[in-house]
Amino acid sequence: MRLVHAIAGVACLSLAAVAYAQSTAIAAPEAPPVQATPLVEAPAHWGDAKAGQAKAAICAACHGLDGNAMQQNAPRIAGMPERYIADQLQLFKSGQRTSGLAAVMMPFASTLNAQDMRNVGAWFASQKPGAGIADDSVIASGPNKGLKFYQVGERMFRGGDAARGIPACMACHGPSGSGNPGPAYPALHGQSADYVTRRLEEYRTGTTTYANHAHFDLMASVAKTLTDEEIHSLASYVQGLHARTAEPAAAASAP
Repeated sequence: MRLVHAIAGVACLSLAAVAYAQSTAIAAPEAPPVQATPLVEAPAHWGDAKAGQAKAAICAACHGLDGNAMQQNAPRIAGMPERYIADQLQLFKSGQRTSGLAAVMMPFASTLNAQDMRNVGAWFASQKPGAGIADDSVIASGPNKGLKFYQVGERMFRGGDAARGIPACMACHGPSGSGNPGPAYPALHGQSADYVTRRLEEYRTGTTTYANHAHFDLMASVAKTLTDEEIHSLASYVQGLHARTAEPAAAASAP
């Protein structure tokens, strides 16, 4: 029996050299300084989903046309916060994100400027994420014996573990796992269990190549004491997590 269950940019900085031309001719006026073209990209504005759709066409082979991944090991990005997607693309472009399919992502990300990244983020943020299946098989042994497998992860997601100083996952990622667009925390609902497992294991190592690693450190502090069973159960739980559908209008108006 399987159960469908209601369910985390760095811009490259360059120094522009400013050369000054000086004249020693007596009658000639001093030449003005040469203005070098700045190499730092202009700040991006909120994305345009329509413009992002065209740029995102190349993403379809792995992530699907609407961001519901079709390729194994590629994450679902439908419904992800715009800023989170843009931030991750910048990490790939700058070479700071090196795990998983980074070698595949880097060439694509390298063709995008900061505004392109926001536009692509806006497109996928506007798409509806699908949901997977959570494992409800009964645990046969160990400290969680008798619980359904996903329930270990559900307990961590909704309540954390105060004794170990682990906050509830939903405090940052939302009760339905839809993420948080403000601090750019990613959506988790419906995400592939294999992908979530790999990311949690990366956080558990506590090492990163990110220049700005505040968000990584936050997740590393959460994941460092998670057991293998807890990681796999959390991954299974969020795979089956999805937002509750709205009540039909007729049912809502019924007495």
